[in-house]
Amino acid sequence: MAFTRVLVVLLLSIIGLTLMVGYGWLAWKDLLFAAVEFGAAAGYLLLLVRLGMWLRKRIHSPDRSKGWERSSSNAREDEEEEEEVDDYVERLVREKVRRSARSVAYRREAVEKLVGDLLGVFQGRLSKSFFPVPQPAIGVGSAFEGWSPRGHDAVYTLLVPLKPPRGHAFQMELGTGVDVWAKHRVRVKLECTCTDDMRVEDNMLCFVHQPHEALERNQDSSLLSELCTGLYLDVEKTARWFQGLVSSAWEEVPHSRRYRLRVLPSRRSCKLELTSASGRSLCVEMLFGVQRGDSDIFLSSQALEAIFTPGTMWAESSAVAEAKLFSHVARQALPDSVHLQCLQLCASSLGGTVLSSYALKTVVMDLLTLLPMTSWLEAALVIRLQDVMCYLRGCLEEKRLDHFIIGNKFLPKDIILPPAIQQAEPVNLFQCLVQDPEAYAKALCEFEELQDRLTGLHRVLAAQPPQRRATFC
Repeated sequence: MAFTRVLVVLLLSIIGLTLMVGYGWLAWKDLLFAAVEFGAAAGYLLLLVRLGMWLRKRIHSPDRSKGWERSSSNAREDEEEEEEVDDYVERLVREKVRRSARSVAYRREAVEKLVGDLLGVFQGRLSKSFFPVPQPAIGVGSAFEGWSPRGHDAVYTLLVPLKPPRGHAFQMELGTGVDVWAKHRVRVKLECTCTDDMRVEDNMLCFVHQPHEALERNQDSSLLSELCTGLYLDVEKTARWFQGLVSSAWEEVPHSRRYRLRVLPSRRSCKLELTSASGRSLCVEMLFGVQRGDSDIFLSSQALEAIFTPGTMWAESSAVAEAKLFSHVARQALPDSVHLQCLQLCASSLGGTVLSSYALKTVVMDLLTLLPMTSWLEAALVIRLQDVMCYLRGCLEEKRLDHFIIGNKFLPKDIILPPAIQQAEPVNLFQCLVQDPEAYAKALCEFEELQDRLTGLHRVLAAQPPQRRATFC
């Protein structure tokens, strides 16, 4: 916020100077585009434009010494110029969203290729070992769903499914009770391989029926000895092992020389900073997951916010199912659909700590199932933004926003849920607001701030004359 204020003051000074020396509107409109690229809010842009217009009128007006008197013709000119300014800022805002989406899409493809090549190196190294074998990564989160509240600074998150090595099996021990969403464990079991043709071919001993011979041959379970705490797969040990693999295998990855690799500290994931020769950086986070059967639900290494998560605890994740929903919507959507623009504009306008971009995403996912895709055309952007805010207000008033996946029996057929998840009671994402009055009061304040920001944006985007523009709920 401090940076934004400094930017506004700086741009105002520059605009004033350029106008005073007669450069006019065209000379400083590019400065406004730069402000958008640096993330200044649309309300600041509108303020800058209109202040610049005001300064230009005051400096060049021949009768400013006579009390700034205006004729009716001047008033009409003012209205026309204001409409011209609003049109320009509208194009500016829309172009910013489009440019951001294109940039994220381009980088997303680069990340998918690099991570795919990296995991290919891992699979070659680990195929005959007793470590877990990483499977092809699945892009999850906002950058892979087609929107990003952070724009060019998006974090590209991928979930890497882990398969047990030969002679091992993963058995899930699912938690129960209040913290069911967080308290899950993955138990590692040894399996009999006496009838496994690959075991005979590789001269491998059975861990179950030949344990002593296996130890004498130094054929131990690397998975149990190095990545587990007791009999349970440890997220933190897995993360350290995976980070070491990345560092050692990076030079074997095709095109790796295009980027300078830096492995960032992380307890429960593998975070990478990739810097190109031009100096641009990509932030990639790889989470680890164990799939629940053949479903789109995984036990994930990602820790839930606000609670300490032990190394042997895994959180249930619906991120893959949500990513598949956005892919399904993309196949159904019309070319000029604005559902992603709507979500990005709302999420990028958030400024607090209680209301999250995930809550807004849940609201938009609900609306996508309630409204036909023909309701998301470009001309309806402002109306859909209003719908999001009205829906969110209702959820806040009731202190209830149901998780989109859990208990949802009306998902597209290609999204596969375990029966227990599909038949479960909905989980209230706003339960914390029920239990914490202070958090609820803060959420209401953040909602009002978000509404103010979007109302300012609405004035820019709406096509109606100013006196007829609707306000948000």
